[in-house]
Amino acid sequence: MPARPALVALLGLMLIAGSVRASDLDDCNAAVPMPAPAATPRAEAYWLDGRHLQWPGLELRPGERVRLHHARAAGMRATPGEPISGSDGAIELAPSPGVPPPALRFIAEGPRFEVVQGHVASLLREQLLLVRESADGHVVAATGLQLAGALDDLYATAERVDDLGVLPTPGGTAFAVWAPTAQRVQLCRHAGPESPAIAVDAMERDADTGVWRVKLPGDLSGQAYRYLVDVVTPTHGLVRNLVTDPYSVALTADSRRSLVADLAAPALKPPGWDASHRPAAARAATDQVIYELHVRDFSTSDMSVRPAWRGKYLAFTEAGSRGMQHLRALARAGVTDVHLLPVFDLASVPERGCRTPEVPRAAPDGEAQQAAVTALAAEDCFNWGYDPWHYGVPEGSYATDPRDFRRIVEFRRMVMALHAAGLRVGMDMVYNHTAAAGQHPRSVLDRLVPGYYHRLDAQGQVERSTCCDNTATEHRMMAKLMIDTAARWVREYRIDGMRFDLMGHQPREAMERLQARVNAEAGRPVPLLGEGWNFGEVANGARFVQASQLSLNGSGIGTFSDRGRDAARGGSAGEAGDDSVRHQGWLNGLVYAPNALAAAGRDALLAAADMIRVGLAGSLRDVELTTWRGERRRLDQIPYGDQPAGYVSQPGEVVNYVENHDNQTLFDVNVLKLPLATSRADRARVQVLGAALVAFSQGVAYFHAGQDILRSKSLDRNSYDSGDWFNRLDWSYRTNHFGTGLPPRQDNFGKDGRDWALDRERLRDPGIAPGPAEIAWARDVFRDLLRIRASTPLLRLPTAAEVKARLSFPGSGPGQNPVLVATRIDGRGLPGFKAVMAMINVSPQAQALELPGEAASHWELHPVQRHGADARVRREARASAGRFEVPARSAVVFVLR
Repeated sequence: MPARPALVALLGLMLIAGSVRASDLDDCNAAVPMPAPAATPRAEAYWLDGRHLQWPGLELRPGERVRLHHARAAGMRATPGEPISGSDGAIELAPSPGVPPPALRFIAEGPRFEVVQGHVASLLREQLLLVRESADGHVVAATGLQLAGALDDLYATAERVDDLGVLPTPGGTAFAVWAPTAQRVQLCRHAGPESPAIAVDAMERDADTGVWRVKLPGDLSGQAYRYLVDVVTPTHGLVRNLVTDPYSVALTADSRRSLVADLAAPALKPPGWDASHRPAAARAATDQVIYELHVRDFSTSDMSVRPAWRGKYLAFTEAGSRGMQHLRALARAGVTDVHLLPVFDLASVPERGCRTPEVPRAAPDGEAQQAAVTALAAEDCFNWGYDPWHYGVPEGSYATDPRDFRRIVEFRRMVMALHAAGLRVGMDMVYNHTAAAGQHPRSVLDRLVPGYYHRLDAQGQVERSTCCDNTATEHRMMAKLMIDTAARWVREYRIDGMRFDLMGHQPREAMERLQARVNAEAGRPVPLLGEGWNFGEVANGARFVQASQLSLNGSGIGTFSDRGRDAARGGSAGEAGDDSVRHQGWLNGLVYAPNALAAAGRDALLAAADMIRVGLAGSLRDVELTTWRGERRRLDQIPYGDQPAGYVSQPGEVVNYVENHDNQTLFDVNVLKLPLATSRADRARVQVLGAALVAFSQGVAYFHAGQDILRSKSLDRNSYDSGDWFNRLDWSYRTNHFGTGLPPRQDNFGKDGRDWALDRERLRDPGIAPGPAEIAWARDVFRDLLRIRASTPLLRLPTAAEVKARLSFPGSGPGQNPVLVATRIDGRGLPGFKAVMAMINVSPQAQALELPGEAASHWELHPVQRHGADARVRREARASAGRFEVPARSAVVFVLR
């Protein structure tokens, strides 16, 4: 909250006394307001370390000088042409000939200075301005300073502090918070979650680490607390902030206060927690078959779940529900892990009083449905949750009561239930940004240490390339927060794996430290994977070696591959208008089944078929392929835009997928791109071919929940805030929810309404939405694909050396038939089949591949498919005398015993 004038006037005397005022207790009970409007000051200069500064772009004229002005009460004004006002003094600076440290290599050239007098640690607790002055002392120009370099240098030992947060014991309760730039920190305590403050306790600052601590008598578990922090901000001067603990282990409803808790306390453990069964770790990363699932989607419309548990953690404990029956069936077929969309404390869903919109019955292409959903979007119970508030606490809206510790117990019950079903549990981690920064009420980090935790641009403004306020995990204490909270999820909640949102915005070095830490906490490998996209202010290693696709190879950390995804689906993420129809993919008709807007030539199909082979080979750098042009190339020599198609060193470093929560579902993409006359049965077949691409690819297999039952979001391309209506799952298999209204206008209207026009044409078409028969068929054939992968280790080889030695591409090269792609994996010397031949035919007609070299071998249909759900494959797939026959739009695996 902004400082009151009295606070500014009296603060110096109070700090000397170290006293607690009677009104401090009143401040503990105050609401956290939205900040008053403020100017947006620039911070163009940088602290390089604890003594050196640089001002990029500065050019001094003769007689001019640069001085560092400071003011404890933060009342300085620097008006060009006038003397600076409100300054407590100026620090003389000396020119410094050094170079910026590697972490700051991205900053522009400019003069460097050394602080030759003054205690920098003390100065950092005041308002600072770097001022270019004329010979007569008037301001020529002034700038604030970006302080992360100094804080990381001066307080490097804070990285090793292991008691941040709260630790209750019978002998006392200790509180510790890192706030090195704060002038004063006090602890506000409340007897319970909703109680008024009962005490305010002064905290002591450790000069070496910048950590403030207080230890109080007794075990204070159950008390609520916040920190009362007097600190200088770049936007609002000296303020008194009431802030929750970034290391919170528990929270009150709507994250208003932190709660004192010991996660090892028996009361916070469901019965049997300590002795509960946990599925074994994956033998190799490539053994993972992941099912990505949103907690609310899982059960909010499942009538077999008791009403109070729908959309909640406890729905997973409803053993007889349709949803849990579905997950157990997937586990029996071969799914190994469920990855949950964000389940940490998030800012976008009211934990109390969220509302459910009344969605009217309307036409399949009606506007009324989306209007009802969007009218309550800010107040409803749904969001994907990519807006972190507190990284180490379970989200309260998924608990039956968010006011106390139930979220902890119920989260653990969910994990136990999934483990009992034979499924490991993964989490979606979102450390690349926070829900808010600055003085916003939902800003925690920036209101404790202003200007440190977020990545700033050259003017000192928070970067927002990730859509929100980007964090700076290249800074010591932001990386520490990431690593410490990730370790907590593994240690205290038995999380088995992690998926990192926009991981390319984080340093590889930090991710490798995180990997080592979580492995140590679990006592076994904890697979890490994430989005390695290369964009924004960190792109191409501008600030550090990224945890991105090209920079992670050799690390063992997996990244999602867009190579096979885009070739299969067609186009790319974010396309709109006619392009979303015109740009067909290998799965949905490119050249061989053109839609009304298609214009691609055969070369595009040939190139797409080769990119499909890249994906089947796990996007490995060293695997070789004879391309459609007749060139023998390693996969890293085949271009994918401005990057190599093959980019990973080991198969466990690639995550293969054709659908996840982002963008349209595969069914909806195919609705746009397939010819409109495509039958329901063929739409189901195309969907299953997408799953086959993933099941037959080397690497980690990743599926979106509902992909197996033809999931549709009624063509919504960005359903993050589209409510339950557009994100529903139907475990009764009666509908896939296609044709339940036009998707929300905000992200789907398109230029001049073109996207909605294309959507209308399809949503009103009665021949597109599948019926129960098509959904059940897709479900059952999908499970056959899982069984094939699970029972066939050759489809998930653990090392690049094995893949390179054993995998080949029969029928590839300049004379290829691009609608029929095959991989052959040699099994000699390994248990099981002597060889496997996986084939996918995307054509509406049957295709055959003649391989004279296989004429003497006796190939037969995979045992799963001989008795499988796809009758067409059972009847028509043949292998004889080197001729392999694959039915129309079918995926077939032949084996050599």
